[in-house]
Amino acid sequence: MIEYTDPMCPWAWGSEPAFRRLRVALAGRVRWRRVYAILFDHDDDPAPDPAAETAWYARYVEEISGHTLAPRAARLSRVAASSWPSSLVAKAAELQGDEVAERVLRRLRETAFVLGEPADTTALALSAARGVPGLDPDRLRSDAASGEVLERVRADRAEARRPVPEVLSLQGGSPHPGAAKETLDGGYRYALPTLLVRSPAGYRAVPGWQPFAAYEAAVDALGPGLLSPHRPLSPGEALKLHRSLTRPETEQLAEGGRPPSHAVRVDTGNGPLWLHPEEAATHPSTTPRTSTGL
Repeated sequence: MIEYTDPMCPWAWGSEPAFRRLRVALAGRVRWRRVYAILFDHDDDPAPDPAAETAWYARYVEEISGHTLAPRAARLSRVAASSWPSSLVAKAAELQGDEVAERVLRRLRETAFVLGEPADTTALALSAARGVPGLDPDRLRSDAASGEVLERVRADRAEARRPVPEVLSLQGGSPHPGAAKETLDGGYRYALPTLLVRSPAGYRAVPGWQPFAAYEAAVDALGPGLLSPHRPLSPGEALKLHRSLTRPETEQLAEGGRPPSHAVRVDTGNGPLWLHPEEAATHPSTTPRTSTGL
């Protein structure tokens, strides 16, 4: 399972309920690899009017959240200047294991779409990860600045710009069908998110924002019977496993579609985010933020 993504992509944020459900259904049966495509790149031209660009982008995110029902920040402070810092920190977190990597990436997404403060500097990205259980903050800082991690993210960026032919021209009923995006050099990159399912039998691409059934069909085509039957977790189990839940995630992942009574509510621009109490103790939404890192 290859997930082409970016910590600050609003469509990828809106796809989290389906992806979380899919990862639970495939746990221990597949390798899941994330490729950071770099949505906001170094060579992007700066906005002539940052305030106008921020207002436009906030409306754009609001429109997307109208489709996905994912939370959006009540106020967006700015458009992200770069995806590189958050991608480097997310990639560095992978060196500390899958569970740490999942939680660090989730924190990075939440800075943009819950707090409205994109983690677009190294200091902000490191600060977002503060308090993640099992995280070694000194190692994260060191790895994120290393040549090894930089080369891995560079390789991710290059891989995302070699899309399979099937995604070059797409139409469909989704508001984001996922056709590959043309790049400034005349090439293409995967639209975000795109999930590529690979096996010895071939591959299936599921681009854009899609229902769970689309991912289920792609997996079944290459590995019949690989998906475990869906069993909603109890609200408490779901919150303990995922640490934070949006309303769409609660509806897909928790029995009864409701958070547990002990969840800590964080209000956003269009609905709550629920945190496990242990997560709330160190989450950026409930603790003072700094710009100096961990």
